[in-house]
Amino acid sequence: MAQTTRQTILKAKELRKTMSKPEIMLWQQLRKKPLGIKFRRQHPIGSYILDFYCPSAKLGIEVDGMAHDMGNRPERDEQRDWNLSQDGIEIIRISAQDVLDDPADVADRILRYIQSLR
Repeated sequence: MAQTTRQTILKAKELRKTMSKPEIMLWQQLRKKPLGIKFRRQHPIGSYILDFYCPSAKLGIEVDGMAHDMGNRPERDEQRDWNLSQDGIEIIRISAQDVLDDPADVADRILRYIQSLR
């Protein structure tokens, strides 16, 4: 994977200020370090910025809205996930609607998944 550039880092900082409603709702759950598990938001890795990242599990979490189903986005997302997997980073994708419906449940599912990896 390419090195993370200063431009990507600055873009990630900007994205932290303009998170979507589902991202904010999920961050409110994950920022508390549930079960002692640390998460980062809008985390830059190489040329990519992950919505959320759990360093201890090498797990990226992407909150996908309807735009991820349009145009060439599915193919781009698949290529991105594959590129990250080459560095040992697994990506899980969560529907933005699921987060809007029950952010605590989504956070709980993420935590259970991380625990299953251990």
